[in-house]
Amino acid sequence: MTTATNPDPAVLEEKIGVAWTVMGGLANAHMVHIGGTLGLYRAMYGAGPLSSAQLAGGLGLAERFVREWLYQQSALGVVKCHAADSFELSAEAGLVFADENFPLTLAAVIPHIPAWFETGLGAVEAFKTGRGRPFDGMGERGARILDSFFSGWNRAVLVPEALPKIPGAVEALRRGGMVADVGCGAGAAPIAIASAFPDATVHGYDNSVHALRVAEEARCAAGVTNVSFHNPDTDPLPGIPTFDLVLTLDCLHDMARPDLVAAAIRRAIKPDGVWFIVDFDASPSPHENVSHPMGAMLFASSLLACLQSSASTPDGMALGPTGLPEGRMREMVAAAGFGRFSRVEGLTHPMNAFYEVRP
Repeated sequence: MTTATNPDPAVLEEKIGVAWTVMGGLANAHMVHIGGTLGLYRAMYGAGPLSSAQLAGGLGLAERFVREWLYQQSALGVVKCHAADSFELSAEAGLVFADENFPLTLAAVIPHIPAWFETGLGAVEAFKTGRGRPFDGMGERGARILDSFFSGWNRAVLVPEALPKIPGAVEALRRGGMVADVGCGAGAAPIAIASAFPDATVHGYDNSVHALRVAEEARCAAGVTNVSFHNPDTDPLPGIPTFDLVLTLDCLHDMARPDLVAAAIRRAIKPDGVWFIVDFDASPSPHENVSHPMGAMLFASSLLACLQSSASTPDGMALGPTGLPEGRMREMVAAAGFGRFSRVEGLTHPMNAFYEVRP
């Protein structure tokens, strides 16, 4: 073991800063959770400048603690502290922290912050064994956590913005087309499609029994009857051309054998059908992925969930979110028998790429 007897003061200061950033992130996450749980963000959203007394009084909370929370949120950059000691949540901050209908909102995730941390504690075993855990290893709350991360985009963007950019997809659905969402999780996307296209028949596939239970709960709440959910371990994709539209949304890199899934999709898709893929827009270079603005969070999420799932079987490919850059994705779908692969034009996202794949 080596010890730096004469550390570079600038480098030392930088690393101390990193350490405190980690601790600050933990404390900040607690404060964001409090703001969401107590309704502080919702009360501020659209209300203009408020004093701590006004905010606390409207929610029946202790003013002194609310005031301290407002100072903390101002220091974090979420809330704006005005000179007159009043505080304001901007419209933009409100979208992110209070509006569950905003596609990239944190609002839906906030209630799950403690559970996400606790669930993550179980991730250490994979470091010892090299074997990950499937998503069901996180229990039902794991299914709800993951749904909170992705359901906003699936509900708000998929139908009105994404599908119209895929030639022929909307027309097929209006004609009563067949849809399969492979890796559907808690069902937000299939339910959104089924609700928007009542003549379509929609099938969601996922091998997480917890996710399927949450999906069925959501289906009943939505009151849609043209969607059903299946566990492919016992009820696999049909082996004959069936579907006009197949989706895999933020999930291929999570799968132990996405190559086998791609082959199953090829058998199940119609000759004129389309496969819509959403996956992380990874670089083939590890150094570029490390340098991604959200790289630290990305690799942490991988170790908590993505890599865990992809390494959860003896033959798992252990991909993680950076395991399917565009070139490797293109090779995988070509090996499965697909002839056309392209990016979907006009769709943007901070992290994801969008692909259109056809036989």
